[in-house]
Amino acid sequence: MAQAGLNPATRSGTHWAALGEHTFVGGIWLLYAVHRLFGRAAFRVLSAPVVLLHWCTRPALRAASLDYLRRLHAARPGLFARAPGWREGLRHVACFAETMLDKLLAMAGRYPAARISERGVADVDVDLRAGRGGIFVTAHMGCLELCRAFAREKSILKLTVLVHTKHAESFNRLLQRLDPQARVRLMEVSEFSPATAVQLQAIVAEGGWVAIAGDRVPIHSAQVAEVQFLGHTAPLPVGPYVLASLLRCPLVLLSCLHQGAGYQIRFERLAERVELPRGQRAEALQRYAQAYADAIAARLAESPYDWFNFYAFWERPDAPPTV
Repeated sequence: MAQAGLNPATRSGTHWAALGEHTFVGGIWLLYAVHRLFGRAAFRVLSAPVVLLHWCTRPALRAASLDYLRRLHAARPGLFARAPGWREGLRHVACFAETMLDKLLAMAGRYPAARISERGVADVDVDLRAGRGGIFVTAHMGCLELCRAFAREKSILKLTVLVHTKHAESFNRLLQRLDPQARVRLMEVSEFSPATAVQLQAIVAEGGWVAIAGDRVPIHSAQVAEVQFLGHTAPLPVGPYVLASLLRCPLVLLSCLHQGAGYQIRFERLAERVELPRGQRAEALQRYAQAYADAIAARLAESPYDWFNFYAFWERPDAPPTV
């Protein structure tokens, strides 16, 4: 049920946006140069102590990683050979570090196209050829920067990515250096105002697509939907569904997770039109948010180390504050 008032992250005292980016940007930039000179094997060797350092010195990251892995293990028995512990936690953080490298390679146009597969593209192509815009709802998992490369390849795809905070600006500037001609527009939105809605409506009306994360509650959000995710109640923002309803456009889950030696970009239509009936608005928002939660849980069952929300995502009352 969607609830008004303080979101759960606020109730716990520390919002995810206040935790800092901690994305190894400086170190990964250095290791990116190593990769260019010596290849991925050398990158893995040199990134190992960086991963170990972060695992040992950041208890909040360590706790969040193990919390997620253990919930996934309980929700999907047999996915792991044993109950996740420090080995799986280290592998999780190592996957994050390597994905950071792949983000840089994607933005520089250096990630091998042969390692990227696509699924569900034909459905989106129909919209693109017809000049119809829509909403891509995403999550902090996998390597979405490869989707930016996809946007470059699909010259008719005009993509605007909404970001809720400015604490990732340093990484975004780095990506801009790698690909100054990117066909993607970043739009910082702390809260949705009527002016913002008009701006986004114009983008979609012109056949553009707007990408918005559905797995983190914005700083100024006063409404969340409580859903079941990996067997536990979790708060999710309702913004993507309210926006899709206002713009009267399709809602598509966009993901890019590891598959084999590469990645798979996947498009999954969650709704042709988002309808929020008067008098049943909260219930409808909860249904759309639950469908999203079910879809990303299914994707994580295929690639369990691709979840990169390293904070107390479920915000349990007994969870220690993160720093």
